[in-house]
Amino acid sequence: MAALEQQAAAADFWNDTERAQKVLQQRSRLERAITAAGQQARMVDDVEVLFEFAVEDDSSAGELRETLERLAEAVEESETQMLLGGENDARPAIVAINAGAGGTDAQDWAEMMLRMYLRWADRKGFKTEILDHQAGEEAGIKSATFRVVGDYAYGLLAGEAGVHRLVRMSPFNSGQSRETSFASVFVTPEIDEDIEIEVLDKDLRVDTYRSTGAGGQHINTTDSAVRITHTPTGIVVTCQNQRSQHQNREVAMRVLRSRLYELELEKKRAETNRLAENKRDIAFGSQIRNYVLHPYRLVKDVRTKHETSDIDGVLDGDLDVFIKEYLLAKRAVAA
Repeated sequence: MAALEQQAAAADFWNDTERAQKVLQQRSRLERAITAAGQQARMVDDVEVLFEFAVEDDSSAGELRETLERLAEAVEESETQMLLGGENDARPAIVAINAGAGGTDAQDWAEMMLRMYLRWADRKGFKTEILDHQAGEEAGIKSATFRVVGDYAYGLLAGEAGVHRLVRMSPFNSGQSRETSFASVFVTPEIDEDIEIEVLDKDLRVDTYRSTGAGGQHINTTDSAVRITHTPTGIVVTCQNQRSQHQNREVAMRVLRSRLYELELEKKRAETNRLAENKRDIAFGSQIRNYVLHPYRLVKDVRTKHETSDIDGVLDGDLDVFIKEYLLAKRAVAA
């Protein structure tokens, strides 16, 4: 912190605006970490005092329990952050959700997942921005892309990438039969403008079309939505929630650059980390988590084996335990 303060006090600090903003962002993260550590230390002191009084005082005993609960929650969050040290973990995240096999049920499941992650972000105090939203024919969504901004957003969400499976009694089937639906999640770090990602115009196919979602008075009146296809890789990104075609193209290009950056990182990881057979459990892709609403109620992560019967809490955004268990498993394998 002292070193960053010294940099910020330099006379030429604002000569390089981008660098200055990064320093200030890093300083803010450190300030929050130092503040959190101080608060936890004070709570430990409070617990020691309350413990002495709690033997004979019921009100002190109640306050002791409340303080311990707050302390446990704060320490849990700090422990999770300690597991994040990757090059891009502190960056904002771009999350794409796509409905898979299962028709209307899958599209409804994809929308349930969108709500789940937005609720999770809201619980963390993170900011979110919907970049693209493709509604389903009858219900739910075909796909959605959104941005999450907050401390270690990418590091926390990266392990959510993969296929999520839902088993339930279908609300869209007249026979109320049990249906299995799938939706996939793809997570990339939002990269800085100064990271060089070469994107050639000749490699792009840009299509425009009329927006269909919420977005203001220009929706359904102009071809403002943008779809960009990167022909060498087959990556397709869309954006329709901005007010103009120019803004939608700018956001779509930002998402494309992030996707291409993540693709290059995956190639490097594949080259340098020859994972053993027992390391497949924490790899991206394939089915990573099951959400069962019928005939019993259970959410179980395939990779870490962590499970809970509180499926309502999970669908309402209570994902922190699953995220931490994945990070712990990932660290164990790396070690």
